[in-house]
Amino acid sequence: MKLTNEGLKDRKAWEEKGYKLPEYDREKIIVNTKENPVWLHFGAGNIFRAFQANVVEELLNQGVMDKGLIVAEGYDYEIIEKYNRPCDDLSILATLKADGTVEKRVVGSIVESCILDEENEKEISRLREIFRAPSLQMISFTITEKGYKTRAYMNKVVGLLLERFNAGALPLSIVSMDNCSHNGDKLKEAVLDIAKEWFKDGKCETDFIAYLEDSSKVAFPLSMIDKITPRPDDTVKQMLIDDGVEDAEPIVTTKNTYVANFVNAEETEYLVIEDLFPNGRPALEKGGIIFTDRETVDKTEKMKVCTCLNPLHTALAVFGCLLGYKTIHDEMDDEDLKKLVTKLGKEEGMKVVVDPKVLSPDKFLDAVLTKRLPNPFMPDTPQRIACDTSQKLPIRFGETIKAYRGNSSLTTESLKVVPVVLAGYLRYLEGVDDQGNVFEQSPDPLLNELKELPAKDVLKRKDVFGVDLYEDTMAKRVLEIYSNMKGVGNVRKELEAV
Repeated sequence: MKLTNEGLKDRKAWEEKGYKLPEYDREKIIVNTKENPVWLHFGAGNIFRAFQANVVEELLNQGVMDKGLIVAEGYDYEIIEKYNRPCDDLSILATLKADGTVEKRVVGSIVESCILDEENEKEISRLREIFRAPSLQMISFTITEKGYKTRAYMNKVVGLLLERFNAGALPLSIVSMDNCSHNGDKLKEAVLDIAKEWFKDGKCETDFIAYLEDSSKVAFPLSMIDKITPRPDDTVKQMLIDDGVEDAEPIVTTKNTYVANFVNAEETEYLVIEDLFPNGRPALEKGGIIFTDRETVDKTEKMKVCTCLNPLHTALAVFGCLLGYKTIHDEMDDEDLKKLVTKLGKEEGMKVVVDPKVLSPDKFLDAVLTKRLPNPFMPDTPQRIACDTSQKLPIRFGETIKAYRGNSSLTTESLKVVPVVLAGYLRYLEGVDDQGNVFEQSPDPLLNELKELPAKDVLKRKDVFGVDLYEDTMAKRVLEIYSNMKGVGNVRKELEAV
């Protein structure tokens, strides 16, 4: 069972092992797409293969779309050279369900892979050709927020946009699908900064900048994306090998990217996009992607980040480190921690949740608590989630405190879990777990600075908590709980008392 066009000709072998296969004429889709490209995506990573490519796969199977995806990689070219092309751009998606079952599918919607390398004439010429195509409706990105700050990457993208401008100022939507706040604005700022520099250097005219700033020509929609796609998992790898799939061993590139012919991911996923597409767009709503207005995208992000997911993650990260846990799903088997995050979301967060209407906060939170966090196939670690906690607390907890203070029918006195989590963070800063063992805290730009401060002074930091905790009794209560948490076994006692 070799994952190539040739290997898939023996459909029976794959289907007998439980794999869903493409139900469309892939050769025809490849021709259609190369002649009239519609969607080019930058970032050939796991979330793209598990989410966007799978949505398009569904729509190709249904006959809703007749063109596939083109992917371009601008950072780690080995992904294309060592995985995409040897596999004819095919991919195996292993969807890891909370009940322990695995759904296996061969995804064929990615029909061409490109390398964003200006020094390789063949590669960059093909990308320029795609950007000149009147049919191109959108380019999208999953390159992480850091990617927009990488001058070399963005320079290459702006070069391709200039190509499209020179081909007749053709319309296009430029969609960030990265998991960061106001992602479309960040991407637009990065693109315009470079274009303006180019103008100063005589590389373009002001009409190119005007083109990028004209939303009827070029749009930068906001989006909210949510799906967990960890590194290739050893259990999944072994399952595929046992099925007879060849070459399932992951490759580690020289840039330390883990890539395999399969991707494993949770089943829950959300993608909400501001509906700004000056050249039209595919009917992706038929594949579950939600298109709405800018304000609603903002609300879905606030729902997730301030209430329904991220605060729960941070609480589990802090206490996971203090209690010696190595996976998030194991923490959800701990009745005290499960009770803590359930109360944090359902009792405290829900009173001030921002309801975007297009997604139900209650259903979103239920999926987090019953499917996502307890999923044994999701080997996420509290140590990873604890990275940069000082940067996350203002939005994940400060916004809830602000909302309680700003609501005449609520008081922060009724918050019982939030102060426990903030006290847990103070205890985490000590670097000693609940058994008295020293542990290494996760990377954080303020870690060394905060560790040296007395707890009462840490709580004065508005840049860390997003609010003045001394404005009411919040700081006093946090310090009392923190004092109770000192000593062996006392973190556990405080959690039991929640």
